[in-house]
Amino acid sequence: MTEETTERRPGLLPPGLGRAIRDTADEIAALLRDAPDTGLPVPGLTWTVGETAAHLAQANLLMAEVAAGHARTHGDGTPGSIADANSRVLAEFGERAAAPLADLIAQQAADFLTAIEERDPEEVLVTPLGPMDPATFGSYLLTHMLGHGYDLARALRTPHMIDRTRVELTLPFMLTAMPRVVDRGAVAGLTARFTVRLWGGARFGVTVVDGAVTVSARPVDRPDCTIFTEPVAFLLMGLGRRGPWGAVARGRVLSWGRKPWLAPRFPTLFVAP
Repeated sequence: MTEETTERRPGLLPPGLGRAIRDTADEIAALLRDAPDTGLPVPGLTWTVGETAAHLAQANLLMAEVAAGHARTHGDGTPGSIADANSRVLAEFGERAAAPLADLIAQQAADFLTAIEERDPEEVLVTPLGPMDPATFGSYLLTHMLGHGYDLARALRTPHMIDRTRVELTLPFMLTAMPRVVDRGAVAGLTARFTVRLWGGARFGVTVVDGAVTVSARPVDRPDCTIFTEPVAFLLMGLGRRGPWGAVARGRVLSWGRKPWLAPRFPTLFVAP
């Protein structure tokens, strides 16, 4: 099947997701091929450009293998265990050269798309962050590549590849992952109802009741805090790449309701996967 066929197949990947995965992988690969030095540090990470690219290559391989129906373990589903598994896999994989890593990242994203076409739309796949259907798993792959593509773009001082369309394609994963990456200390004792609205129309709801977090694809009734956020800022805050106060100061996040002051606190309720 072609990518066009993949995106047309009902119930498998949402329209545009297959192309976004392929294009993001290709853009990361092109960025790497132009990299002057893979030993450059990546802002905000302990990894170099080469180590970040190697992690991406290994992650894309893992996800392609899961999409192909192979059982793979990578931590126990918690952010801390996944970070430990990332470090272990990275230490065991020695490639740090730009061109081979660029080829691996692009090829394994293409392999993922080929493999995911063979899955049943209702099939449950066991991913590093828990069970997901194929469409949500595709959203997971895109989200992961966008996060580290942003890291690499910052390190290499080039434009990143995150835009509103791609952010909206990450939402199935983000909404699935949120209850699984809750910071238990941050939500302890908190009771609040949030509606999050992205500029351009996408919206969802989050309810916190003393440590229990539920996420809905629909806005909640009578929210305590409505958060109106620019999509790229939303994703970067969700992935821990930007803090909420800077986004508020730049007018990228607005809030209202009975408790509008909860808006900057919202991203801190979750640990970036």
